[in-house]
Amino acid sequence: MRIRQRLIAVGAALVAAAALVVAPAAPANAATSTPVIFVHGFIGNSSNWTTALSVFRAGGFTRLYTYDYNWAGSNQISAAGLRDKVNQVKAQTGASKVAIVNHSMGGLVTRWYLEEMGGSANVSHVASIAGANHGTTYAGACLINVSCIEMYPGSLFLLDLADGDETPGTAKYRTWYSACDGIIIPYTSTRLDGATNTNVLCETHLGFLTNTSVLTQIRGFIAA
Repeated sequence: MRIRQRLIAVGAALVAAAALVVAPAAPANAATSTPVIFVHGFIGNSSNWTTALSVFRAGGFTRLYTYDYNWAGSNQISAAGLRDKVNQVKAQTGASKVAIVNHSMGGLVTRWYLEEMGGSANVSHVASIAGANHGTTYAGACLINVSCIEMYPGSLFLLDLADGDETPGTAKYRTWYSACDGIIIPYTSTRLDGATNTNVLCETHLGFLTNTSVLTQIRGFIAA
């Protein structure tokens, strides 16, 4: 009797083990499968996103991309490059939309793509960190560059953007800004009409890039 019970127990264990072997893998988390493109700011590059990439990977994101562009050139040309990057990522991943995270002047590159090039149809989330979304007077220190001319308040570039919807399409928009920024002047320039605008207690312009608390909020915003 005992032998029979043991055989039954062993048989049940083998059946359970077989079920584990043939069971299909759990589907990937739809939220964290969203491709995310990170757009740096003035004098920036992909290395600016080292901390952000780590934070996103820790949260399960695997489709992470950075976009490098000529920060001294026209933001309109940089926006065209962003359009190409978005199309490339969509083709590579099969995703219908991507999320964009930008910093500083990357906010203007993103805005031009979304508002002037119809890019909003390809984007699900926009997170703008200390974005120069309405320009900054600090750009007066670098007017030798076309990008800074466009970034200076009152420029034709900014006037063109002012004519359109600041949060076009069905994408979700959120910004993070701080009175201690020091580069985006006025610091409220980052805020966008129609977005969730988040005031961060005393964070510097570059400090945002390594602020894991803010970066975790951004990760959660895109995953929601």
